[in-house]
Amino acid sequence: QVQLVESGGGLVQAGGSLRLSCAASGRTFTTYAMGWFRQAPGKEREFVAAVRWSGGTTFYADSVKGRFTISRDVAKYTVDLQINSLKPEDTAVYYCAAARRWTGQAALRIGAQYDFWGQGTQVTVSS
Repeated sequence: QVQLVESGGGLVQAGGSLRLSCAASGRTFTTYAMGWFRQAPGKEREFVAAVRWSGGTTFYADSVKGRFTISRDVAKYTVDLQINSLKPEDTAVYYCAAARRWTGQAALRIGAQYDFWGQGTQVTVSS
């Protein structure tokens, strides 16, 4: 099992920035990719960004490219999501997830490819 704990959410004005962090513990050596998803009220969960644990390859949803940056710390087993130029439509609960297999960038945009999930952290952007 892998346990994931997110932090860093909060209330921020449009145009501001936040840095979300996800700390992994447990059988972390089984992790091949980690990602961030979000779910806004009344909407389905959507992919935001992910990173391949070995090598650090990153990929993003088109809607966040240029504003979001995902990074990992291999030694600390953490994954951060830097969010800049926040917009009200970024308001959502942000979830960290870990996958035990590398199934490729296309597949890892799908939540079902991930094996472990955190509890989520709320991000609220005011206009």
